[in-house]
Amino acid sequence: NVKRAEANDPAAIFQMGVKCLKEGDYDGAFQYWTKAAGLGDVTAHFNLSLMYHNGEVGKDEKKEVHHLEQAAIGGHPTARHNLGCIEGVNGRTDRAVKHWIMASKLGEDAALSSLRSFYSKGFVGKEDFASALRGHQAAVDATKSHQREAAA
Repeated sequence: NVKRAEANDPAAIFQMGVKCLKEGDYDGAFQYWTKAAGLGDVTAHFNLSLMYHNGEVGKDEKKEVHHLEQAAIGGHPTARHNLGCIEGVNGRTDRAVKHWIMASKLGEDAALSSLRSFYSKGFVGKEDFASALRGHQAAVDATKSHQREAAA
């Protein structure tokens, strides 16, 4: 992993950050994930957003949102859900719903729960909710493995 990290492999650099975090080295994790994010690693962006949210590198909502946006653009479903939560807290219900629909269609269970709650309160239309449900099911079905199910 070290050789791959030295060769600027974002996945290897990300894993070095995970190793640091497991050892309680938040600064090391932050440094590796910052480098991996700069090389386009979506999960590194997501983890950096969590570090800014939790205050492990100082609380900074602007940086948290920046990293969530980068992760969401890269297809990270939980980042997309979290952006929706931030929009909801800030009173931008329409934007929250759009994020949650996208995250649901990526298979994010929490986003579907958020949508269900907003649907029951009348903030989400029936067609949008039905579309999100179908998209969520399609995403879940796409991750199923017949071999895994047979082994279970």
